[in-house]
Amino acid sequence: MSGSVQPVAREVMDIRQASEYLGISGDTLYRYASEGFIPAFKLGNRWRFKKTLLDAWMVEKSGVQTSSVVAVMPRQKKPIARAR
Repeated sequence: MSGSVQPVAREVMDIRQASEYLGISGDTLYRYASEGFIPAFKLGNRWRFKKTLLDAWMVEKSGVQTSSVVAVMPRQKKPIARAR
């Protein structure tokens, strides 16, 4: 049996899985999570991301109007790049 197998996104993802799902680097995602820009929570000392919350966050940020109401974290400004 040949062909490509697409990995299924889990409901709760770690930094690596979520960054692949969102198409951004792990460093950027870590910064967004620690600054509260993206919905995330800590389990122990590691960041975790719920797929449904990420999907709702992306819909909100894209400006697409949906017919159903989705509860998402309050709006926050995009983090400013730190001076190096």
